[in-house]
Amino acid sequence: MSGKLFYKKIPLEELVILSQKSDYRALEELIKREQKNIFATFTYLSKKRENIADLTQEALMRMARGLINLRNPKTFKSWLNQIVTNLFYDELRKSTRKPQLVSIDTEPSENSFHTQIPDYRHKPAEKAMSLELDTMIKNEIKSLPEHFRIAIILRELQGLSYEEIAEATHTTIGTVKSRIARARGKLQDGLKNYI
Repeated sequence: MSGKLFYKKIPLEELVILSQKSDYRALEELIKREQKNIFATFTYLSKKRENIADLTQEALMRMARGLINLRNPKTFKSWLNQIVTNLFYDELRKSTRKPQLVSIDTEPSENSFHTQIPDYRHKPAEKAMSLELDTMIKNEIKSLPEHFRIAIILRELQGLSYEEIAEATHTTIGTVKSRIARARGKLQDGLKNYI
């Protein structure tokens, strides 16, 4: 069995342990497995699309550097989500200090996100409907207040437990449950005319 195939079959917890022992192939596989989830999380969290790749790269770097200090490999997912959440909060604090710049060369639009959707004219109608629904859901999630958005993303996209979300966001389990319930309610209200 080749080295790369061997690492692809290793469970996540074992990859973490091997990475902590300076096994660089294990670390490479760990990064490959997690980068899509991190990118997707930042896609939902951040309203600035141009920051998503940089945030993802920074999260992966912090993960790689800090992995040696992780005491319990079973808590890797919640530890990694703590890194992602902290990075998002850091970015949010930075962006509130900087004024938003608008280019005079582009025509301003109410929702510039729609102008960046690729054209799928040659795809079946079902694919187009699915893409439209995905876009609607992403826009609704992005319109949620920050604390609701973080809670619902950590629960629905990352699959964290209420306890893990409470730890990552430094709140109580009751607060997390309330935020998730309210976020779901707002999403349902926002999408009721579409679905």
